[in-house]
Amino acid sequence: MRVYECAIIGGGIAGLQAAIQLGRYRHTVVVVDAGDGRSSLCRGYHNLLGFPEGVSGETLRRAGREQASRYGVTFIGGVATAVRREPAGGGTGGRPDEDGQFVVSLEGGAEVRALRLLIATGVKDRIPDWPELKQCLGITVFICPDCDGWETIGRRTLVLGAGDAGAELALELTPWTRDIVYVNHELKALDPAAAVRLREAGIPMIETPVAKLLADEGRLRGVRLADGTELQAERAFLGFGGNEVRSSLAAMLGARLASSRHIEVDPRTKLTSVPHVWAAGDVTVHSEQTAIAMGDGLQAAIWMHKSLTLREPLPLAPRGS
Repeated sequence: MRVYECAIIGGGIAGLQAAIQLGRYRHTVVVVDAGDGRSSLCRGYHNLLGFPEGVSGETLRRAGREQASRYGVTFIGGVATAVRREPAGGGTGGRPDEDGQFVVSLEGGAEVRALRLLIATGVKDRIPDWPELKQCLGITVFICPDCDGWETIGRRTLVLGAGDAGAELALELTPWTRDIVYVNHELKALDPAAAVRLREAGIPMIETPVAKLLADEGRLRGVRLADGTELQAERAFLGFGGNEVRSSLAAMLGARLASSRHIEVDPRTKLTSVPHVWAAGDVTVHSEQTAIAMGDGLQAAIWMHKSLTLREPLPLAPRGS
């Protein structure tokens, strides 16, 4: 079976940027992509250099795959279900394999082998399965106030969420707009202090579930509540909390995780606490921005290259406090 020099689990923004850089180093690279990450859902990033009108995640993903393919990067569509490390063997491409190999198991039974591993599996947002939601994500319905708070200026905005998570998100939007209504869709109890802060900010809270998102071709018009009431709005944010940090593969290898389950990495090299295992993007601890994910992937790739060519030990992720 072929042994790649580098395997990347995750074909989102961080994984693609790493693949491009590693391909330019002329390493043999494989990307395992489940195709269900944040970048596959967002229809508009508005705070990226060079895209003042916004750019969709799918556009970035398509361009990244095409660019990486020029450098010989292999793409495999599928879900990585497990990863293990095997003892040293014969190596590949003339390079000794004294450090062993990583074996990535995929759904269906296939395996991918590599000398170095980058985990860029991201975060899965906990969001409702409203049929109209996907067409609106990144256009008129958003998740991150740091990315898209600007889009609420002069627009009536709903925050659809759960308990304190939704209340905090509503309060974060006040630098851009005060025309906010918080719909506590899951009817979760609020901390009394959060309820006071909402009142002080003039943000009404409605405790009735959302029955339907009202939208036409990605343009939000409002929501219909379970009691039949319709709330008109041009923008909405989702604040449900409980997002899944997809770090289970790193945990299988014994990588150190933060209390939030994000993978801890060395801030310079993006190396985890496990030799020859890197992590990049939202699965690590950072502010979950597309531009930062690109930088993470690029930085990890540089140090993956160094580890393959210099054969010198690199500093592992520092111990947490």
